[in-house]
Amino acid sequence: MDGNKMEELKELVEFLKANEIAEFAMERDDLKVNIKFAGAPAPAASALDMAQLSRMMASAAPASVASPVSGEAAPAAAVEEVLHQVKSPIVGTFYESPSPGAPTFVKVGDQVEVGQVLCIVEAMKLMNEIESDVAGEVVRQIAGSGQPVEYGQPLFAIRAR
Repeated sequence: MDGNKMEELKELVEFLKANEIAEFAMERDDLKVNIKFAGAPAPAASALDMAQLSRMMASAAPASVASPVSGEAAPAAAVEEVLHQVKSPIVGTFYESPSPGAPTFVKVGDQVEVGQVLCIVEAMKLMNEIESDVAGEVVRQIAGSGQPVEYGQPLFAIRAR
């Protein structure tokens, strides 16, 4: 597989991850791509996401996404690191620190333990501490402080040990 084909495959994988599409399969005359991400099933993609994906796939030449050998697309997706997501258990407002101006509970690069407070989600004037359910390293803070969050929305990505 040449560099351009690999780059387009990486773009496809990133698109699928960004839109939380857990599984993708496409078959054309000389092309077969099957990608399945490990972990919990992601929510179904919206019609807009699928329309964007259809346009992206239609604009790519069949041979430019992956080689005709179906086994090559799956290992490329398997190389991607699977991170544990800490999700909001409630609808509310995300806060990364206990009060304005106070240091954050955690930052990217911190090692966390099970039960350690990561943030607060305020709901109906109640401050709910959100604790880590895995031990590991905080790789990414997904929600922004002061921003509304939905039930099940990812707040942090943690590389579990």
